[in-house]
Amino acid sequence: MNYAEIKFCDIANGKGCRTVLFVSGCRNACKGCFQPQTWDFLYGREFDEAVQEEILKSLEPEYIQGLTLLGGEPFEPENQEALVPFMRKMKAAYPDKDVWAYTGYIYDRDLVEGGFKHTKDTEELLSMIDVLVDGPYIEEKKDITLKFRGSANQRVIDLRATEAGGNICLAVD
Repeated sequence: MNYAEIKFCDIANGKGCRTVLFVSGCRNACKGCFQPQTWDFLYGREFDEAVQEEILKSLEPEYIQGLTLLGGEPFEPENQEALVPFMRKMKAAYPDKDVWAYTGYIYDRDLVEGGFKHTKDTEELLSMIDVLVDGPYIEEKKDITLKFRGSANQRVIDLRATEAGGNICLAVD
């Protein structure tokens, strides 16, 4: 897997101060995407051990609330496969740090068993994510007043509450 960028001490892509990993590769190709260069799976640099260690070290300070995965598209099958081993390390090192992820796919349609983007890695990856922002960016539904999302169709889902209750639970702003 390649990655496009890493942002340290980011406050725009989830609650609190975070490390943000922008993976490369996306087949959604949303009109108006703010990073169309990340659609290319070969864009950026290789997500190697040194980069992974840099990210893990960046999460060490107490003031860093967690990690955010976005892109590109973290839930492209090849990206899921690369992210799961890294996320195991991240959660082992920092079990109390939260994880946010952004996907252009629909959680309860595309990422569930039998869904369009469900793979052997999906359940494990989702189990390590606390908040999932799902849905494609739709330029006609762009709303700059929304927190943590770009268009009104996107949802900010509390995955732990959703898992516990059996129904989609939206995260409170």
